[in-house]
Amino acid sequence: MASKNNTPPCTIPSLLLSFSILCVLPISLLFLFYTIHQQSSTSPSSLIFSHKISPNPNPSIRVYVADLPRSLNYGLLDKYWSLKGDSRLGSDVDNELRSQLSSKGMLEFPPYPESPLVKQYSAEYWILGDLMTPEKLRGGSFAKRVFSVEEADVIFVPFFATLSAEIQLGMAKGVFRKKDGNEDYERQRQVVELIRSTDAWKRSGGRDHVFVLTDPVAMWHVRAEIAPAVLLVVDFGGWYRLDSKASNGNSSDMIQHTQVSLLKDVIVPYTHLLPRLHLSENQDRHTLLYFKGAKHRHRGGLVRKKLWDLLANEPGVVMEEGFPNATGREQSIKGMRTSEFCLHPAGDTPTSCRLFDAIHSLCIPVIVSDNIELPFEGMVDYMDFSVFVSVDDALQPNWLMHHLKSFSKEQKDAFRQNMARVQPIFEYENGHLGGVGPIPPDGAVNHIWKMVHQKAPMIKEAIIREKRRPKGVSVPQRCHCT
Repeated sequence: MASKNNTPPCTIPSLLLSFSILCVLPISLLFLFYTIHQQSSTSPSSLIFSHKISPNPNPSIRVYVADLPRSLNYGLLDKYWSLKGDSRLGSDVDNELRSQLSSKGMLEFPPYPESPLVKQYSAEYWILGDLMTPEKLRGGSFAKRVFSVEEADVIFVPFFATLSAEIQLGMAKGVFRKKDGNEDYERQRQVVELIRSTDAWKRSGGRDHVFVLTDPVAMWHVRAEIAPAVLLVVDFGGWYRLDSKASNGNSSDMIQHTQVSLLKDVIVPYTHLLPRLHLSENQDRHTLLYFKGAKHRHRGGLVRKKLWDLLANEPGVVMEEGFPNATGREQSIKGMRTSEFCLHPAGDTPTSCRLFDAIHSLCIPVIVSDNIELPFEGMVDYMDFSVFVSVDDALQPNWLMHHLKSFSKEQKDAFRQNMARVQPIFEYENGHLGGVGPIPPDGAVNHIWKMVHQKAPMIKEAIIREKRRPKGVSVPQRCHCT
């Protein structure tokens, strides 16, 4: 017997009903999701949260300039130019400028010293000059100045810390490490007390504040008190002595930095002292390797004397002792512009303005400094125009000379072409009186703010994490090693 089929017949009405359900169901689910999303996004808690982390719609960093008296920035320039003179090496050019300025009277924005001892650290002047420029002239600036702390990504502290230190060193070097009778120390304390007493500092613990400490001895006495802030430094060499004491006399090679770190701080370039040589002006170079500087240095700079003794009598090598002051400047220009390579060994600190003079002279840097940190890494690849050599290799007899001679003309030409492309990145000066005026969009000031901007999310995260820490819970000690 054939089996019966109990499946109900598939009628037209039932097909239409099934089709309708399949069409309506996704639309209903979409509508439900949209309604829930709208309700959550318009809730009071959501509105408050989104306000607190409102994104910056423009590709810039919002900077609030902390309120400090003029005596701590441009007033220090008034003080510098009112001094009778500075007997230190290289200050003769400023002594001439002093007489010219005395006849003009006080300027709102005085020039920065031309003395190479001071000028090499002048980042503080150019950064503040950009922020002091009227907004309508700041179209090329990456930093957008805001006048409310609540709107700011970071708070810039306009203290000329380097100039303050250099004035003290010029007036009474003997008391620089002391506190009594040290005007620089008094200024450091004034800055710290003014800044740390603000609601902005208390809210963030100082993490979103920015200090310029290009001179290795700037704000020497109060560094522990401003350590949470973003520090703009030329390298970490100025912290060696403090950290050596903290590490029971261990070698500087083993130092674990406790106040500075690439995680929060920014390496900035020295101000170059020699004029820029354009690639079209480059001429034949007859010297293989050139160096001008002090033969005897401390700490990591002990390698200088060893290199000097090893290279001084080598054919094609010029080693000159001196500094690019009024008399040595022309020698330095000639030496760097007629040499294929320029030696850059460590000094008292891992780097110096010599590196940036070499770049502006299109002289290929030979960097012999194992612990060097360089500005704008991640934006600039120094391997494209520099030669890096370990200290151990450089101190082997004949090794360095053989290595430099192995580079072909094509390789050296490529180095110089790459160098010419990055020259503007290391340029601070904007060509305006008093440093106030539009800056080069591709210059050093904008690149510094771009580096700070990269750290902004981490700064905000650290502030939020600190806020939720229960009272009485101490912050765990962590190594800020790089």
